[in-house]
Amino acid sequence: MVKKIKAKVPLAADQLCATCDASMFDFRTTRDLEPSEGLVGQQRALGAIRMAAKIRHDDFNLFVLGNSGSGRHTAVGEILGQEAANRPVPNDWVYVNNFEAPHKPVAIELAPGLANRLKMAMETLVDDLANNIPAIFDSEDYQTQRRQIDQEFGDQNEQSFSQLGESAHKRNVAILRTPMGFAVAAMHDGETIKPDDYNALSKEERQQIDNNVATTQKELEALLKQVPNREKERRLSVEKLNARMAEQGVEDCIRELEHEFQTVETVAKYLASVRADLVKNADIFLNSEPAHKVGTFPVATSKHYTKAQFQRYAVNVMVSNDPSSEADAPVVRADMPSLANLTGRVEHASEMGALITNFTMIKPGALHRANGGYLVLDARRILSEPFAWDALKRCLETGVISIVPAGEKLGLITTTSLEPDPIPLNVRIVLIGERMLYYLLAALDSDFQNLFKLQADFNDMGDRSKETLKLHASMIGSIARRENLRAINAKGVARLLQEGSRLVDDAERLSLNPGQISDILREADYWTAEAGRKIIGPQDIEKAIHETDQRASRIRELSQEAINRNTVLIDTDGHECGQINALSVLQIGSYRFGRPSRVTARVRMGTGKVVDIEREVELGGSIHSKGVMILSSYLATSYALDVPMSLWASIAFEQSYGGVDGDSASAAELFVLLSALSQLPVDQSFAVTGSVNQRGEIQAIGGINEKIEGFFDICSARGLSGRQGILMPVSNVKNLVLRSRVVEAVKKKRFRIIAIETIDQGIEVLTGCKAGSRSKKGEYPGNSVNGLVEARLRSFAERRLEFAKSAKDSDGTKREELG
Repeated sequence: MVKKIKAKVPLAADQLCATCDASMFDFRTTRDLEPSEGLVGQQRALGAIRMAAKIRHDDFNLFVLGNSGSGRHTAVGEILGQEAANRPVPNDWVYVNNFEAPHKPVAIELAPGLANRLKMAMETLVDDLANNIPAIFDSEDYQTQRRQIDQEFGDQNEQSFSQLGESAHKRNVAILRTPMGFAVAAMHDGETIKPDDYNALSKEERQQIDNNVATTQKELEALLKQVPNREKERRLSVEKLNARMAEQGVEDCIRELEHEFQTVETVAKYLASVRADLVKNADIFLNSEPAHKVGTFPVATSKHYTKAQFQRYAVNVMVSNDPSSEADAPVVRADMPSLANLTGRVEHASEMGALITNFTMIKPGALHRANGGYLVLDARRILSEPFAWDALKRCLETGVISIVPAGEKLGLITTTSLEPDPIPLNVRIVLIGERMLYYLLAALDSDFQNLFKLQADFNDMGDRSKETLKLHASMIGSIARRENLRAINAKGVARLLQEGSRLVDDAERLSLNPGQISDILREADYWTAEAGRKIIGPQDIEKAIHETDQRASRIRELSQEAINRNTVLIDTDGHECGQINALSVLQIGSYRFGRPSRVTARVRMGTGKVVDIEREVELGGSIHSKGVMILSSYLATSYALDVPMSLWASIAFEQSYGGVDGDSASAAELFVLLSALSQLPVDQSFAVTGSVNQRGEIQAIGGINEKIEGFFDICSARGLSGRQGILMPVSNVKNLVLRSRVVEAVKKKRFRIIAIETIDQGIEVLTGCKAGSRSKKGEYPGNSVNGLVEARLRSFAERRLEFAKSAKDSDGTKREELG
């Protein structure tokens, strides 16, 4: 804990940095420490994750909030993995052909491990049938029965034609077979009657011949009409024979398969439809290519099931969980959660210039693989993928996984597609993202809070005590072991814990971001190896921190160079009226550094307006403008209350060409205004940071360490005089975790850091004059800063009144002359 702070008194060196005493640790190196269990200081977040992992209600999905590197992914993975071990292995899912409606594949749920068994069993069935059915139809039994049917048909036709021939012969009529068909002709003495002979006959004989020919013609036509019917009967007989033989072959092959899956009602129903379709379409096994063309293997090992005509009997395994090798529920991380990768997709193949598909081209998504377990998604990634977020919500709301292609959503698909059966969904969704994403979803998406009822908010910082320091030491040891790093000695751990406070800008807190600690530790391991040491010490931690800062410091060095070369004007000694050094923080990427800025003020008689030049030119942000308005209110309510505010003042950040925001310079702006009004010079050896309220109290600001170090580096480059220093809020002392170069300078009394609570305390340090308090008569001492300010404001008011009177008298004189 920091000491009791005395305002206006320079802070002691031990108040500037939260050091850690290595003697408090009872280990020599981190090898002596037991591995830490879980994350330190994240009990609230870990409790939420455990609840999400165990609770059975569908809508208690989880959003994990926190900064990158805070251990969110690790914690989620460990807790979900532990709970997944207590959950049963989920069932398998397959898609099979719908023989009645092929565009609507059927989803079948199977016990764990049965999906691949069914797939292989169907492949074996197809292979067996591809070998057996041709053999059946080539068998002597089939050929005999087939010949018998053909013989019966031939005998019937032969007998009919024989009878017709005999009848025609008795009538002296011949039935002749010609290339054009059958012809009927009259005969005499066994020969066909020629036209001349026919014409030589009597009328009665010709009439008799014509009648005989006509009768025979009718009988022939009647007989020929019977032939197609008999052919149809023959075909039906052959089909019945084929069906009977095919059914026999199918029965022999499928019997064992039906017995194996007889307890699974859905499979039994599917196999019944397979049996019927096999018998109906047995010819596809006869039209397949000869087995010897499939490959170099014998017929018994040919993979007939891979042929296109047999895909109708394939089994498309969507999810397969083998209980012998997978004893836990699944924990799936979807690194690229696009719509297709999330809910699955239906692929297409190009054939003859057209896109075709079937149920074997249905591919599973992350929801299928995680069904019955947990699915971990990156919130930013799923929100950036078109249609993925809406698809996830739809699946959670309906409780089923429906495959809807993105093209179909946009109305771009005109080819025939599939409508697979939706698969019931039972999954716990864990989204991991930044806090801003969570708050935006909660505010803008009406479905979000109904579907994600739990949040695990990871702390950025935790308390700093002896107990937590020891816990963090164990965590550091665990990181070193996990990353296969060298051991760290106690002093090295102490230095790393000190940096943990710097990372959160709080001497009373520690960073709970193991990612940042791991980065420093891994770089320190590198520098330890470069130095040829076997143990990571404090010098290696310091080296890693310094090198990290140096790699990112190009812009900072350019900024400081501009000041040191007087391109940017900053005074670090002397006294000036209406001029002060304010401090700001610039952040480029993840790198922050402090930089002083000159703030000036000019005053004159006016109408009570304080001009913020930054705002007038639209370079000032709203928070900065608020700070200027607050200091204006402080002036108006603290001085010359019995006369109108008759001030015109302007405030400017000199040589500022970019935007200015924040209120951390409002105290400096008020100080420079008071200097301009009182005409008392300000000590330029100081730089000031802090915001101010309407009561004149100095308030805490951010980036205190970077601001102090930024001004210190400028002073150090010009030479430390012992007078230079910083005025800062008392409420920010607890945030001081300064670098050793600043602490050493303060210890040697070459630099000062002074904490103040009020504007009066600060102006006394800056001007060397008493601020002054009102007497019982309500007046400030005449030689005090406040007395001089009030006197100046009164003089402005009096001059403004005199100016108004003179203007009125002048106006009256002009009116009389005009009259």
